[in-house]
Amino acid sequence: MRILFWGTPEFATPPLRAIIGEGHDVVGVVTQPDRPQGRSRSTLVPSPVKVIALEEGIPVFQPEQPRDPAFLETVRALAPELSVVVAYGHIISRALIELPTFGTWNIHASLLPRWRGAAPIQAAILAGDEESGVTIMRMVPRLDAGPILLQAPTPLMPDETGGELTERLSELGALALIEALTLASLGSVLAERQQDEALVTYAPKLDREAARIRWNTPGIEVARAVRAFDPRPGAWTTLRGIDTRLTGVTVIPDASGEPGTILAIEEHGALVACATGAVRIGYLQPAGKRRMAALDLAQGRQVAVGDQLA
Repeated sequence: MRILFWGTPEFATPPLRAIIGEGHDVVGVVTQPDRPQGRSRSTLVPSPVKVIALEEGIPVFQPEQPRDPAFLETVRALAPELSVVVAYGHIISRALIELPTFGTWNIHASLLPRWRGAAPIQAAILAGDEESGVTIMRMVPRLDAGPILLQAPTPLMPDETGGELTERLSELGALALIEALTLASLGSVLAERQQDEALVTYAPKLDREAARIRWNTPGIEVARAVRAFDPRPGAWTTLRGIDTRLTGVTVIPDASGEPGTILAIEEHGALVACATGAVRIGYLQPAGKRRMAALDLAQGRQVAVGDQLA
Protein backbone atom coordinates (compact mmCIF):
# COMPACT_ATOMS: atom_id res chain seq x y z
CA MET A 1 0.00 0.00 0.00
CA ARG A 2 1.26 3.48 -0.92
CA ILE A 3 1.38 5.41 2.35
CA LEU A 4 2.03 9.09 3.02
CA PHE A 5 3.23 9.50 6.61
CA TRP A 6 2.69 12.68 8.64
CA GLY A 7 4.50 13.19 11.94
CA THR A 8 7.09 15.21 13.81
CA PRO A 9 8.19 14.20 17.36
CA GLU A 10 9.83 11.10 18.77
CA PHE A 11 6.36 9.68 19.51
CA ALA A 12 5.83 9.25 15.75
CA THR A 13 9.03 7.32 15.07
CA PRO A 14 7.98 3.77 16.16
CA PRO A 15 4.92 3.79 13.84
CA LEU A 16 7.06 5.06 10.95
CA ARG A 17 9.74 2.44 11.54
CA ALA A 18 7.03 -0.22 11.82
CA ILE A 19 5.42 0.46 8.45
CA ILE A 20 8.83 0.68 6.79
CA GLY A 21 9.80 -2.63 8.41
CA GLU A 22 6.62 -4.27 7.16
CA GLY A 23 7.55 -3.39 3.60
CA HIS A 24 4.87 -0.81 2.89
CA ASP A 25 5.61 1.70 0.15
CA VAL A 26 6.10 4.97 2.04
CA VAL A 27 5.86 7.53 -0.77
CA GLY A 28 6.77 10.47 1.43
CA VAL A 29 7.04 11.87 4.93
CA VAL A 30 5.46 15.19 5.87
CA THR A 31 6.95 16.85 8.93
CA GLN A 32 7.35 20.32 10.37
CA PRO A 33 10.20 22.58 9.21
CA ASP A 34 13.55 22.30 10.99
CA ARG A 35 13.49 24.43 14.13
CA PRO A 36 16.30 26.56 15.58
CA GLN A 37 17.78 25.36 18.85
CA GLY A 38 20.62 26.27 21.16
CA ARG A 39 21.37 29.49 22.98
CA SER A 40 22.02 31.44 19.81
CA ARG A 41 19.04 29.85 18.02
CA SER A 42 21.33 29.49 15.02
CA THR A 43 21.34 25.70 14.66
CA LEU A 44 18.48 24.16 12.69
CA VAL A 45 17.52 20.74 14.03
CA PRO A 46 15.45 18.26 11.98
CA SER A 47 12.53 16.41 13.52
CA PRO A 48 13.07 12.78 14.60
CA VAL A 49 10.73 11.68 11.83
CA LYS A 50 12.78 13.52 9.19
CA VAL A 51 15.95 11.84 10.39
CA ILE A 52 14.43 8.39 9.83
CA ALA A 53 13.06 9.34 6.43
CA LEU A 54 16.45 10.56 5.24
CA GLU A 55 18.13 7.39 6.52
CA GLU A 56 15.64 5.33 4.49
CA GLY A 57 15.81 7.49 1.36
CA ILE A 58 12.17 8.55 1.64
CA PRO A 59 11.19 11.96 0.22
CA VAL A 60 10.60 14.58 2.94
CA PHE A 61 8.15 17.48 2.72
CA GLN A 62 8.20 20.35 5.24
CA PRO A 63 5.51 22.88 4.34
CA GLU A 64 5.17 25.92 6.59
CA GLN A 65 1.44 25.79 5.92
CA PRO A 66 0.05 22.45 4.70
CA ARG A 67 -3.11 24.27 3.59
CA ASP A 68 -1.17 25.86 0.72
CA PRO A 69 -2.85 24.85 -2.60
CA ALA A 70 0.58 24.15 -4.09
CA PHE A 71 1.25 21.56 -1.41
CA LEU A 72 -2.08 19.89 -2.13
CA GLU A 73 -0.92 19.41 -5.72
CA THR A 74 2.36 17.96 -4.47
CA VAL A 75 0.48 15.38 -2.42
CA ARG A 76 -1.87 14.64 -5.30
CA ALA A 77 1.15 13.84 -7.50
CA LEU A 78 2.36 11.30 -4.93
CA ALA A 79 -0.92 9.39 -5.35
CA PRO A 80 -1.06 7.94 -1.83
CA GLU A 81 -3.60 5.22 -1.14
CA LEU A 82 -3.57 6.04 2.59
CA SER A 83 -2.27 8.84 4.81
CA VAL A 84 -1.18 8.05 8.37
CA VAL A 85 -0.95 10.95 10.82
CA VAL A 86 0.90 10.66 14.15
CA ALA A 87 1.40 13.86 16.16
CA TYR A 88 2.06 16.02 13.11
CA GLY A 89 1.31 19.29 14.91
CA HIS A 90 -0.63 21.21 12.26
CA ILE A 91 -4.27 21.22 11.19
CA ILE A 92 -4.76 19.28 7.96
CA SER A 93 -7.39 20.45 5.50
CA ARG A 94 -10.38 18.38 4.43
CA ALA A 95 -8.97 18.21 0.90
CA LEU A 96 -5.76 16.59 2.15
CA ILE A 97 -7.59 14.27 4.54
CA GLU A 98 -9.88 12.96 1.82
CA LEU A 99 -7.34 12.83 -1.02
CA PRO A 100 -5.97 9.28 -0.49
CA THR A 101 -8.03 6.36 -1.81
CA PHE A 102 -8.59 4.98 1.69
CA GLY A 103 -8.64 8.35 3.43
CA THR A 104 -6.47 9.31 6.42
CA TRP A 105 -5.85 7.40 9.62
CA ASN A 106 -4.69 9.00 12.85
CA ILE A 107 -3.01 7.38 15.86
CA HIS A 108 -4.19 9.16 19.00
CA ALA A 109 -2.69 8.55 22.45
CA SER A 110 -5.90 7.89 24.36
CA LEU A 111 -8.97 5.69 24.31
CA LEU A 112 -11.28 8.05 22.49
CA PRO A 113 -13.67 9.70 23.08
CA ARG A 114 -11.81 10.28 26.37
CA TRP A 115 -9.12 12.94 26.05
CA ARG A 116 -9.50 14.47 22.65
CA GLY A 117 -6.92 17.20 22.11
CA ALA A 118 -3.22 17.97 22.28
CA ALA A 119 -2.19 16.55 25.67
CA PRO A 120 -4.05 13.27 26.28
CA ILE A 121 -1.13 11.55 28.02
CA GLN A 122 -0.71 14.25 30.66
CA ALA A 123 -4.48 14.52 31.09
CA ALA A 124 -4.82 10.81 31.83
CA ILE A 125 -2.14 10.95 34.54
CA LEU A 126 -3.53 14.15 36.06
CA ALA A 127 -7.00 12.59 36.27
CA GLY A 128 -5.71 9.44 37.95
CA ASP A 129 -7.00 7.21 35.14
CA GLU A 130 -6.34 3.51 35.67
CA GLU A 131 -6.25 2.77 31.95
CA SER A 132 -4.83 4.45 28.88
CA GLY A 133 -4.17 3.26 25.33
CA VAL A 134 -4.17 4.25 21.68
CA THR A 135 -6.93 4.74 19.15
CA ILE A 136 -6.65 4.44 15.40
CA MET A 137 -9.41 6.49 13.84
CA ARG A 138 -10.36 7.72 10.41
CA MET A 139 -9.72 11.45 10.39
CA VAL A 140 -12.44 14.02 9.81
CA PRO A 141 -12.13 17.82 9.87
CA ARG A 142 -13.30 18.00 13.53
CA LEU A 143 -10.69 17.61 16.28
CA ASP A 144 -10.16 13.91 17.09
CA ALA A 145 -13.83 13.23 16.30
CA GLY A 146 -13.49 10.62 13.56
CA PRO A 147 -14.89 7.08 13.74
CA ILE A 148 -12.81 4.50 15.61
CA LEU A 149 -11.16 1.73 13.59
CA LEU A 150 -9.18 -0.01 16.30
CA GLN A 151 -8.23 0.52 19.96
CA ALA A 152 -5.48 -0.96 22.12
CA PRO A 153 -5.87 -0.43 25.88
CA THR A 154 -3.12 -0.69 28.50
CA PRO A 155 -3.07 -0.26 32.29
CA LEU A 156 -1.69 3.04 33.51
CA MET A 157 0.96 2.34 36.13
CA PRO A 158 0.52 4.25 39.43
CA ASP A 159 4.05 5.75 39.37
CA GLU A 160 4.31 6.28 35.60
CA THR A 161 5.59 9.60 34.29
CA GLY A 162 4.41 11.39 31.19
CA GLY A 163 7.63 10.47 29.41
CA GLU A 164 7.37 6.81 30.31
CA LEU A 165 3.75 6.58 29.20
CA THR A 166 4.55 8.41 25.97
CA GLU A 167 7.21 5.85 25.13
CA ARG A 168 4.91 2.92 25.89
CA LEU A 169 2.02 4.32 23.88
CA SER A 170 4.22 5.09 20.88
CA GLU A 171 5.26 1.44 20.73
CA LEU A 172 1.67 0.30 21.30
CA GLY A 173 0.53 2.63 18.54
CA ALA A 174 3.02 1.06 16.15
CA LEU A 175 1.69 -2.42 16.90
CA ALA A 176 -1.92 -1.30 16.54
CA LEU A 177 -1.16 0.39 13.22
CA ILE A 178 0.44 -2.74 11.79
CA GLU A 179 -2.56 -4.80 12.91
CA ALA A 180 -4.94 -2.38 11.18
CA LEU A 181 -2.85 -2.27 8.01
CA THR A 182 -2.61 -6.05 7.93
CA LEU A 183 -6.37 -6.42 8.22
CA ALA A 184 -6.89 -3.83 5.48
CA SER A 185 -4.34 -5.47 3.14
CA LEU A 186 -6.06 -8.83 3.57
CA GLY A 187 -9.31 -7.30 2.43
CA SER A 188 -10.91 -7.32 5.86
CA VAL A 189 -13.34 -4.54 6.54
CA LEU A 190 -12.34 -2.44 9.53
CA ALA A 191 -15.70 -1.78 11.11
CA GLU A 192 -16.01 1.89 12.02
CA ARG A 193 -17.49 2.79 15.38
CA GLN A 194 -18.76 6.31 15.93
CA GLN A 195 -17.59 8.05 19.08
CA ASP A 196 -20.16 8.65 21.81
CA GLU A 197 -20.33 12.44 22.08
CA ALA A 198 -21.77 12.16 25.60
CA LEU A 199 -18.45 10.66 26.79
CA VAL A 200 -16.12 13.24 25.24
CA THR A 201 -13.48 14.87 27.43
CA TYR A 202 -10.78 17.29 26.28
CA ALA A 203 -7.05 17.60 26.94
CA PRO A 204 -6.06 21.12 25.83
CA LYS A 205 -2.56 22.12 24.75
CA LEU A 206 -0.22 22.64 27.69
CA ASP A 207 1.59 25.85 28.47
CA ARG A 208 4.22 26.55 31.11
CA GLU A 209 1.74 27.94 33.63
CA ALA A 210 -0.28 24.70 33.51
CA ALA A 211 2.78 22.87 34.87
CA ARG A 212 3.17 25.12 37.91
CA ILE A 213 2.55 23.13 41.10
CA ARG A 214 -0.42 24.21 43.23
CA TRP A 215 0.57 23.30 46.79
CA ASN A 216 -2.93 24.07 48.09
CA THR A 217 -4.22 20.90 46.45
CA PRO A 218 -4.11 17.35 47.92
CA GLY A 219 -0.81 15.52 47.90
CA ILE A 220 -2.06 12.89 45.47
CA GLU A 221 -2.90 15.62 42.93
CA VAL A 222 0.49 17.28 43.37
CA ALA A 223 2.19 13.93 42.78
CA ARG A 224 0.15 13.32 39.63
CA ALA A 225 1.15 16.74 38.30
CA VAL A 226 4.86 16.17 38.93
CA ARG A 227 4.64 12.83 37.10
CA ALA A 228 2.41 14.06 34.28
CA PHE A 229 4.74 16.92 33.33
CA ASP A 230 7.96 14.88 33.54
CA PRO A 231 9.92 15.50 31.37
CA ARG A 232 7.92 18.06 29.39
CA PRO A 233 6.97 20.79 30.01
CA GLY A 234 8.38 20.07 33.47
CA ALA A 235 6.56 20.58 36.78
CA TRP A 236 7.92 23.65 38.56
CA THR A 237 7.60 25.88 41.59
CA THR A 238 9.56 28.78 43.04
CA LEU A 239 12.22 28.17 45.69
CA ARG A 240 13.71 31.29 47.31
CA GLY A 241 12.35 33.27 44.39
CA ILE A 242 13.93 31.03 41.74
CA ASP A 243 11.91 28.91 39.32
CA THR A 244 12.72 25.29 40.14
CA ARG A 245 11.79 22.08 38.32
CA LEU A 246 10.69 19.05 40.31
CA THR A 247 11.05 15.33 39.54
CA GLY A 248 10.81 12.08 41.46
CA VAL A 249 7.74 12.19 43.68
CA THR A 250 6.13 10.02 46.36
CA VAL A 251 2.89 10.68 48.25
CA ILE A 252 3.20 10.78 52.05
CA PRO A 253 -0.43 10.78 53.27
CA ASP A 254 0.20 10.97 57.02
CA ALA A 255 2.25 14.21 57.03
CA SER A 256 0.78 17.69 57.40
CA GLY A 257 1.75 21.35 57.50
CA GLU A 258 1.29 24.70 55.79
CA PRO A 259 0.95 23.95 52.05
CA GLY A 260 4.24 24.48 50.23
CA THR A 261 6.39 24.31 53.37
CA ILE A 262 9.42 22.02 53.40
CA LEU A 263 8.85 19.88 56.49
CA ALA A 264 11.99 17.76 56.32
CA ILE A 265 14.93 16.95 54.07
CA GLU A 266 15.74 13.26 54.09
CA GLU A 267 17.95 10.83 52.23
CA HIS A 268 15.31 10.25 49.55
CA GLY A 269 14.02 13.79 49.13
CA ALA A 270 12.40 16.91 50.52
CA LEU A 271 9.08 16.44 52.32
CA VAL A 272 6.69 19.21 51.25
CA ALA A 273 3.27 19.82 52.79
CA CYS A 274 0.18 19.96 50.59
CA ALA A 275 -3.47 20.80 51.30
CA THR A 276 -3.86 17.26 52.61
CA GLY A 277 -0.88 15.04 53.21
CA ALA A 278 2.51 15.77 51.71
CA VAL A 279 4.84 14.68 48.92
CA ARG A 280 8.50 13.72 48.92
CA ILE A 281 10.36 15.40 46.05
CA GLY A 282 13.51 13.53 45.08
CA TYR A 283 15.16 16.03 42.74
CA LEU A 284 15.11 19.79 42.25
CA GLN A 285 16.60 21.86 39.46
CA PRO A 286 16.82 25.64 40.05
CA ALA A 287 16.83 27.66 36.83
CA GLY A 288 20.26 27.73 35.23
CA LYS A 289 21.60 24.83 37.28
CA ARG A 290 21.77 21.07 36.96
CA ARG A 291 19.29 18.73 38.55
CA MET A 292 20.31 17.73 42.07
CA ALA A 293 19.04 15.48 44.83
CA ALA A 294 17.24 17.44 47.54
CA LEU A 295 19.78 16.32 50.16
CA ASP A 296 22.68 17.59 48.04
CA LEU A 297 20.97 20.95 47.65
CA ALA A 298 20.47 21.12 51.40
CA GLN A 299 24.11 20.35 52.06
CA GLY A 300 25.00 23.21 49.72
CA ARG A 301 22.65 25.45 51.72
CA GLN A 302 20.42 26.08 48.68
CA VAL A 303 17.34 24.69 50.43
CA ALA A 304 16.40 24.18 54.07
CA VAL A 305 13.60 22.97 56.32
CA GLY A 306 11.03 25.74 56.63
CA ASP A 307 11.54 27.10 53.11
CA GLN A 308 8.28 27.96 51.37
CA LEU A 309 7.61 26.76 47.83
CA ALA A 310 5.13 28.81 45.81
